[in-house]
Amino acid sequence: MLKKFISYYKPHKKLFFIDMFFAFLISAIDLVFPMVSRELVNNVIPDKRLDLLIKWSILLVILFVIRYIGNYIVSYWGHVLGVYIEYDMRKELFAHLQTLPFSYYDNTKTGHIMSRLVNDLRDVVELAHHGPEDIFISGIMLIGSFVLLLRVEWRLTLIVFSFVPLILWFTLSKRVKMENAFRKVRKKISNINAYLENSISGIRVVKAFTNEDYEIEKFDYSNDEYKEARKESYKSMAEFLSGINITTDMLNLVVISFGGYFAYRELITIGDLLAYTMYISYFMQPIRRMANLMQQLQEGMTGFERFVEVMNIKSDIVDKEDAVELKDVKGHIQFKGVSFSYNNEGKKVLKDIDIDIEPGKTVALVGPSGAGKTTLCHLIPRFYDIDKGVILIDGIDIRDVKLASLRKNIGIVQQDVFLFTGTIKENIAYGDPTKSHEEIVEAAKKARIHDFIMSLPEGYESYIGEKGVKLSGGQKQRLSIARLFLKNPPILILDEATSALDNQTEILIQKSLEELARGRTTLVIAHRLSTIKNADEIIVLTNNGIEERGSHEELMAANGIYKGLYESQFRKVQ
Repeated sequence: MLKKFISYYKPHKKLFFIDMFFAFLISAIDLVFPMVSRELVNNVIPDKRLDLLIKWSILLVILFVIRYIGNYIVSYWGHVLGVYIEYDMRKELFAHLQTLPFSYYDNTKTGHIMSRLVNDLRDVVELAHHGPEDIFISGIMLIGSFVLLLRVEWRLTLIVFSFVPLILWFTLSKRVKMENAFRKVRKKISNINAYLENSISGIRVVKAFTNEDYEIEKFDYSNDEYKEARKESYKSMAEFLSGINITTDMLNLVVISFGGYFAYRELITIGDLLAYTMYISYFMQPIRRMANLMQQLQEGMTGFERFVEVMNIKSDIVDKEDAVELKDVKGHIQFKGVSFSYNNEGKKVLKDIDIDIEPGKTVALVGPSGAGKTTLCHLIPRFYDIDKGVILIDGIDIRDVKLASLRKNIGIVQQDVFLFTGTIKENIAYGDPTKSHEEIVEAAKKARIHDFIMSLPEGYESYIGEKGVKLSGGQKQRLSIARLFLKNPPILILDEATSALDNQTEILIQKSLEELARGRTTLVIAHRLSTIKNADEIIVLTNNGIEERGSHEELMAANGIYKGLYESQFRKVQ
């Protein structure tokens, strides 16, 4: 873990060494001042050497100016070093999240991911800056103080430093308790983030059901858990800091008591005692630094552990070493003996599926909810890997193809359209960010959304709100279709793309989809069977697998499941 943490300093080692150099300079100046004070009190002032007093004073002013510059550099550039490391970690984590499979997001709350990406790394930056710096300065101050104090009065020095093992023991004994407390706090703040993301995203549902009080009550439960966890962490920290403070007070008492006795016995001078008292003050600085470091270490390393935990999650859907580019796709899709379950050992969602879709043909999947229609379509772009069998595109196993080139050749239109917060142009351009404005406009025209866009005051630069909240369902659907026109993939998957729309909007969008599907291999998941009558093949999928297949006319003549579903919908319309 430590080796991994240190590796993030390597790209910024120049800045790190600058920070350490000035930290060393500050420590060295701090160690010089008590010795100068001792010289002034013991020799310069009693001998009335005004010239030396002036010279020493000027030297101290120069040293204080250097110390001021050093403090500025350490405070500013040291924190900048931490910011750079935080930036690198957040960038690496976000890039890694893009590689994780759907299964990770199926089982992980969005708020938990956000907490690891933002809150955890914010504490890591403080540790990244103060950790090495505090350890370095503390080491210099402890060793430097010990050596110089030995020269003043070795017996008193040994007495004082005999407390160091006690302090170290106390620090280490409290470390585990603090670590567990701060780890618990991290988990609770993740729960709050997850709840907030969920509740705010569904605020319209909350208001529609007038469940504001219920949401407040649920949030208060999570907030109360966080409060208790935070109280526990501060209790551990209070025990730690209080112990350090009483140790400091005891050391000051030891110095005054034993130092006063040694002065009484004339073993040390008043100047020596003054220097000694000042050194004890400096000696306690690293102790206090170490106390603060322990808090930062627990918070920062807990955050870093959670960062590494995600980074260690490896996607099981990756490119083979000899994976090939999928080029010049005709769109011939074959399922051969395909079986799939979401945990590889549980109940099979799909079992021994055989489907052969010729290039440019349209195949519709119909059947009851939960039969695996959407799952089957998600297997083609390898959102999940199959348990058994093989899926081929133009005769090539999709597991032998580079993921990027596979998914680049597949377009998906879903019932629940996701639009990014931003402008209309940005959302259409997501289909292919390299396309020009003219090509974006052409895609919008094909999706029959251009006229609506031009009716808006800002046109294509119109802001659509978070997740397209300012648009209707039909408008959002047409934007997603425009996005696919821009991408221009040879394989198309339509997952109940019109089931949530009114009849007039459905007819309009159906025309856009028919134009989009022309010349492409198309899989359609249909709820309204009237929309897939012209499909080249209709496959009836149930929990038992493929029950029926054929054209609309063939299935109606077979007088089976499909006919029953179709006539049931027709009667509802009547």
